Amino acid sequence: MTSRNFDSLPTVEPVARLIEELNKLPGIGPKTAQRLTYHVIRLPAEEARALAQAVLDVKERVVFCSRCYNITDKDPCAVCTDLRRDQTRICVVEEPLDVLALERVQVYRGMYHVLHGVISPMHGVGPDDLRIRELLVRLQGSGVQEVVLALNPSLEGEATSMYLQKLIAPLGIRLTRLARGLPAGSELEYADEVTLTRAFEGRQEL
Repeated sequence: MTSRNFDSLPTVEPVARLIEELNKLPGIGPKTAQRLTYHVIRLPAEEARALAQAVLDVKERVVFCSRCYNITDKDPCAVCTDLRRDQTRICVVEEPLDVLALERVQVYRGMYHVLHGVISPMHGVGPDDLRIRELLVRLQGSGVQEVVLALNPSLEGEATSMYLQKLIAPLGIRLTRLARGLPAGSELEYADEVTLTRAFEGRQEL
């Protein structure tokens, strides 16, 4: 079967526009954007509409939880309103995908706080650009006894952990971090279940 060279096809405005928009997504290069576009073209109309509606629903119905800043369609989110969870522990993560990773292994039953990034001067991201102030407000006068720092073991993640340690230590709250079972430079969301479980169970005092 001969492969088609989409670059040589006549330009059709709706097709070119979809390729351009898909190419803006992280990890999607021009060739992948072309393949996805032509896959959409071949979809039955109902499936294409369902895909478009799913994208719209994400933008129109998904919000950030006003307590933990995880993504949710109800505020507060299901984790924050679950009275069966340990209210005395907060696990601090970078992104909502990290919450999904930890929930998948079912090793942690406390609360979360999503920073939505890490401190990165090279990318113009400072402490005020993250949900750090909101975390400190949650800790003031609360019954929280432990804060678990579950940031990715990157240079930015390490710098953010050190910054948080300086802010939280004076509050007298136990501060731990995930064990070094996570490879340096890796990302939490891609870690396998065994690695995540061991890292969480072997978390260390700071």
